Formats: sequence, C-alpha cells, structure tokens
Amino acid sequence: MTTLTGKHVAGLFVGGFSIIIGVNIALAVNAVRTFPGLETANSYVASQEFDAKRIAQEALGWTVAADYDGERLSLDITGPDGRPAPVRDLVTHLGRPTEERDDRPLSVASGGSVPMQLEPGLWRLDVAAAAPDGTAYEKRVILRVAP
Repeated sequence: MTTLTGKHVAGLFVGGFSIIIGVNIALAVNAVRTFPGLETANSYVASQEFDAKRIAQEALGWTVAADYDGERLSLDITGPDGRPAPVRDLVTHLGRPTEERDDRPLSVASGGSVPMQLEPGLWRLDVAAAAPDGTAYEKRVILRVAP
C-alpha cells in the first residue's frame, strides 16, 4: 500500500483544478464563438426611439403568422380587418435564436410559402416591412419544429 504524501496531494490538487479550469475555458470559448453579437450599436439612443416606434407599429394593427408544416414555411401578414396587410419592402430572415450558424435571408412574400427543410428545434423568423405611409414594422416569430 502506498502512503499518501504531500506530493500526491499536490498532484491531486493541481490535476483537479486543471480539469475545472480547462472546462471553464472550453465553455467560455464556445459561448463567445456562438454569440451573434450586439442587437444595437447605441442602446441609449435606441431606448429613446423605442416607444415612438412601438406606438406607430401597434397603430397599424397588423398580425404576423408563420407556420412550418415539415416541407414549407408560410407567412401571413394581416391587417386589423383580417385581410392581407398592404405590405411594402418586406424583408425576412430565418435563423436560430441562439446562434448564427443556420441564419439565412429568406425570400417569402406575405400570403406565400417557400419550400425548405428545417432541423428540429427553435427557429426565429425576423420580419421587417413598411406600411404604405412609411411606418416601419418589425416582428420576430418563434417557430418550434418537432423532431
């Protein structure tokens, strides 16, 4: 039987902390690598404009609905009367909420659909458009794709 000496304890101590530090470094590198970046360059200026934009957007009364049936992604933007909204300058972007790897611009019109294959999990559809009077409209729709 080997006796436990100070060298053994020091080796266990250094080995244990090396594992902990190594795991922490790996997690930190992965977190930084998958972070998509800042949402806005200057948060103070964005906060000053937020309420005015929100009020103007809510006054439009538009509703965005997106659906994925396993083969096609469809998008509908309707006005307060339930009919298609008078959308112009529609831009859509599809990606994951937590990483950029699967992000892609998407070309789909309101009331239309586009064929695609989505992996299971959460997806975020960003919709940006304008009303005929120039009022900006932005909406994020979360899609859940079942395995």
